[in-house]
Amino acid sequence: MPGCGKSTLGRYLAEILGRDFIDADPEIEKDAGKTIPELFAVSEDHFRRQETETVKRLSRLEDKVLAMGGGVVLRQENIDCLKEKGRIIFIDRSPADIIGDVDTEYRPLLAAGRQRIYDLYAQREALYRQAAEATVQNKGTIQEVLQQLTEAAKKLEQ
Repeated sequence: MPGCGKSTLGRYLAEILGRDFIDADPEIEKDAGKTIPELFAVSEDHFRRQETETVKRLSRLEDKVLAMGGGVVLRQENIDCLKEKGRIIFIDRSPADIIGDVDTEYRPLLAAGRQRIYDLYAQREALYRQAAEATVQNKGTIQEVLQQLTEAAKKLEQ
């Protein structure tokens, strides 16, 4: 989900695991030569096509920690690509907790307001759980959540 902590926790996890961290959103913008709001201004489908192209490129990389956008689960081909060489962990954070933290300026899907966060969660939660090989609850201190995330990542590496 947008605002679940993917980028923040991903950076810390990469450091702990001694890997590079890559956030997909800047990579999508780099690949497209446009900002995410500009891609969405054409259409959500236009953005999703670019997202899939970036997922294909990033999924070929090894020994990286990737933070993928929340809508990546909307296309099965994205999940298939990511699982080919990697593992997927769902960072589950309640919509109520997300609302206080999310900056909607660069999140076109959330510009409609707080209810949109609840709607997205209801729409995507089952997809996240289906795609994930592990789930970590983002509840508690960042240290506690990071410890759970690190343990989940290490188990999946075995």
